[in-house]
Amino acid sequence: MTEQQYKEQICDVGHKLWQLGFVAANDGNISVKLDEDTFLSTPTGVSKAILKPEMIIKVNSKGEAIEPNDKYKPSSEVKMHIRCYKERPDLTAVVHAHPPTATGFAVAHIPLDQYTMPEAIIFLGSVPIAPYGTPSTNEVPESLVPFLQDHDCILLENHGAISMGVDLTTAYYKMETLEHFAKVSLVAHQLGGAVELSKDQIDACIDIRKVFNVPGKHPGYKKYSK
Repeated sequence: MTEQQYKEQICDVGHKLWQLGFVAANDGNISVKLDEDTFLSTPTGVSKAILKPEMIIKVNSKGEAIEPNDKYKPSSEVKMHIRCYKERPDLTAVVHAHPPTATGFAVAHIPLDQYTMPEAIIFLGSVPIAPYGTPSTNEVPESLVPFLQDHDCILLENHGAISMGVDLTTAYYKMETLEHFAKVSLVAHQLGGAVELSKDQIDACIDIRKVFNVPGKHPGYKKYSK
């Protein structure tokens, strides 16, 4: 893909996040890795509903803009994205959003770590909660580090969620799957509690993941809580 195509794809994902209600106002941010020291990122203070390719900022590994843009500035939360890329060389895209149901679990300090749905097992695995960090500070990227080697999707305590992928489509789909899983888990809780699949059934789902050659990390049976 060309740089322009990446910018257009970032805008498309931003529009989808807004349309689904995964972000409000100027919330959330999206990035794509071009090379080890060059990234494309959504700007600060702009609704994902109105993103245009010319708004996308090129930044270096310090989160600094490397092309002049008087109107748009990098998001301070790009540090979180860059830390993900640093810890995970396989990643080329990161999405941060506040999907309401999944964020509700993050606010309640309840990880989405029950193996109850085949799709969630295959494409997400368990989803832990990173300890709270003040937005826009280094506390947030530091809170992610213990989970990055095993997880492609992480809840941010009292904040939102982050998803990662080998490409932007994969990272975005993980965010969609996370919110769907959160909605189903909430309904199951209201109906008396979710019932996990058996170990053999979980093993079969993980085998399917291998057959599909699903990229990224999978935590296996690891579960994390606060």
